Amino acid sequence: MSLETKPLSGSLGAEILGVDLARLEGPEFGQIREAFLEHHVLVFRDQKLTPEQQIEFGRLWGELFIHPIVPHLPGYPEIVPIVNSGKRRSLTEIWHSDVSFSAKPPMASGLLAVTLPSYGGDTIFANQHKAYDLLSEGMKTMLDGLRAIHSGTGLASASGKRDAWKEHGQDHPVVRTHPETGRKALYVSPAFTVALEDMTLEESRPLLGYLNEAGHAPDVCYRHRWQTGDLVLWDNRSVQHYAVHDHGKAERTMHRITIMGDTPR
Repeated sequence: MSLETKPLSGSLGAEILGVDLARLEGPEFGQIREAFLEHHVLVFRDQKLTPEQQIEFGRLWGELFIHPIVPHLPGYPEIVPIVNSGKRRSLTEIWHSDVSFSAKPPMASGLLAVTLPSYGGDTIFANQHKAYDLLSEGMKTMLDGLRAIHSGTGLASASGKRDAWKEHGQDHPVVRTHPETGRKALYVSPAFTVALEDMTLEESRPLLGYLNEAGHAPDVCYRHRWQTGDLVLWDNRSVQHYAVHDHGKAERTMHRITIMGDTPR
């Protein structure tokens, strides 16, 4: 059976219609994987998944990542619950690609909407392939071979784990080549990229600032308005995201799984 794919913006994102992820068949998964590589962000509506079923879906993509900093759902180390702890304690209201400070950052993340506020709480996604494609040829030439330093220190501190797990100084290429499609993408973010390799912070700041702005320009973005039961899967190798905290103290609970990835090249 052929699944229906509905594009959600001109830059990235598609809704997959007519699929129950708890009863996914082999041919359906093959179609979903093709759509994933084409659209970078996939939306599955009205998914009634138990934690076990969400984990099982994640394992179709690969080994699941256990987050080294953020606490997991009790009894399910593969699932990170994301709850509303107030705007001042929000960890995701900044552009980022998940855990880019790891030597092998995750290839994908899947977020299931469990409890939602009656308004707000959208997530914005940005296509880093398109952000790169829109750069001038001179800028692309300058970035070729350039590497950047990513750090998880800020996340560790914000999570109250200053003296626990921290990872410093992991370097990755500024322009990453997707291991499955061969497309190039920007791979820096305001959340985790702290400097360019072999440059001072002062020297790094102007170029990183420009690239960060280019990475989430309006025309490379898709804004997702959540519905209860949505499962959104995105490609961390080609996408950044930003969780908008505009819902005050209203309850918002999401369950996230993360699939292990490879060394950026």
